[in-house]
Amino acid sequence: MRKFGDFSSAAIHHSEPPQNTPPPSAAPNAHDLGNGTPSISWPVNRPRDYGSWDEKIDRDIRAREQANIQHASTVNRDLLPGHPRALSGIAIRAFLLGFAFAGCSLLTVWLAYHEYRIWRAPQFIATLSLFHFLEFYVTAAYNTPAAKISSFLLFNNGREYTAAHTGALIECLVTSTFLPTWQSRFSTPYAIRLGLALIVVGQACRSVAMAQAGTNFNHTVQRRKNEGHELVTSGLYAHLRHPSYFGFFWWALGTQVVIGNKICFALYAYLLWQFFYHRIRQQTKSKA
Repeated sequence: MRKFGDFSSAAIHHSEPPQNTPPPSAAPNAHDLGNGTPSISWPVNRPRDYGSWDEKIDRDIRAREQANIQHASTVNRDLLPGHPRALSGIAIRAFLLGFAFAGCSLLTVWLAYHEYRIWRAPQFIATLSLFHFLEFYVTAAYNTPAAKISSFLLFNNGREYTAAHTGALIECLVTSTFLPTWQSRFSTPYAIRLGLALIVVGQACRSVAMAQAGTNFNHTVQRRKNEGHELVTSGLYAHLRHPSYFGFFWWALGTQVVIGNKICFALYAYLLWQFFYHRIRQQTKSKA
């Protein structure tokens, strides 16, 4: 009985060769793995019914692949670091705002659950983070040509803007820590719910107004009419002449009601009224 693997020499000499075995004289292709599959060094666009493969075909296909690669010289310079539309600058700001919003929102819930009055401070920061992110997002989505790093309005909205929010945060921290009775007279549960409603309505009104205006919206006052600019009279603009200003005004007051700021609430109301009054007059004159 023949053991497994014990083949006689006669059986080997009389076995029929496989029908698809190439003749001994045919040298294997240097790029072939032996089963008709090209090696990983071959261009991905090589046709399956390639026929014979030679250096000229290889060179031509690699040249076409190289021509499809974009080099740094063909990229818009504004998208490179250090420029107004730098993708790196946009990405880091969006990430930090998202992180601040999520972190401060969670901290607000935890502090409020444990009845720490200081919950108002992270709530204010979370609200600001969402506002600034939406300023860029809505601009990028509906007014793409104007979308820049400055569209976040983080450091280019004037010193008065920064001072107002800094003062509001300081008042919130001081009253929450040292003057809880003073704060509680203004920050009642009813007032907090009213303030949150003002924030939601104000933010929605401003974002929708920016979206409906599209390329006709600009964060800065235009001294002269740009080509292609149109007066928007539909949507919110059919009912309010300046819905984005209307939204920001009530959003800002809502933030102060929620965190229980008496002093900054009065200052916000007066200063914002004066700011938008003069800005609307300025816009009216520039369009005349």
